[in-house]
Amino acid sequence: MSFKNKIVWVTGASSGIGRALAIELSKQGARIIISSRNVEKLEAVKDLCTQPDKVKVLKLDLDDYLNLDKVVDKAIQLFGEIDILINNGGISQRSLAIDTGIEVDTRIFKTNYFGTIALTKAILPYFSARKKGHFVVVTSVVAKLGTPLRSSYAASKHALHGFFDSLRAEVYKDNIEVTLVCPGFVKTNVSINALVGNGSRQNTMDKGTENGLLPEYFAKRMLKAIAKKKYEVVIGGKLEVFAVYMKRFFPKIIAKMIRKIDVT
Repeated sequence: MSFKNKIVWVTGASSGIGRALAIELSKQGARIIISSRNVEKLEAVKDLCTQPDKVKVLKLDLDDYLNLDKVVDKAIQLFGEIDILINNGGISQRSLAIDTGIEVDTRIFKTNYFGTIALTKAILPYFSARKKGHFVVVTSVVAKLGTPLRSSYAASKHALHGFFDSLRAEVYKDNIEVTLVCPGFVKTNVSINALVGNGSRQNTMDKGTENGLLPEYFAKRMLKAIAKKKYEVVIGGKLEVFAVYMKRFFPKIIAKMIRKIDVT
């Protein structure tokens, strides 16, 4: 599948992976809708795109998940149709479960899970009526194996896998694709913006994130997986990919290893 003239909606596009996806999609000739809460940052991303005239900015707040039908209507009107929705928006966590207030757990799920599935459900009737469409969901390696300091974040990403695996089976008859993308460490602001136990931002970059894949490289690999319509792909360093396979075949061993490794 070529992305040329495809209409792709990317959430969480003001920075990090979403920003890199928008820029790479523009290079490949796609027509793009970029969304996040910060319109000013989205406009800056648009200016970086190869074909800014084919990029539309649409404000989106995933936390306002009960009112996303109107946003979907606006998105469809921008180019007249939508081919691919990339659910990339979300927030991370860096705190022990014992130190994390339940309101922080709720906030993480509100954005990562409820916001994502609400947007998906809002556009699903449109895809079903057209008998085509593609949902792409950026989850995480911790959707496959939970690690310390990320209990609620991991839970929200596990939940997305459960929802979208079920959805894939339901919409197969309507020619709708579902691709789950599991990043390992990617050098973005995800750890800087991550919530700590009291709900404030961590405001520092983790060592693992600092040494992670460049978002531009990640975006290219991710788009290749989307073009191939893969069901699921893990994109990360050797250690993260190895850990996923260890979890599958040797869960007890990886559980012992996770207790000892530095995940910051």
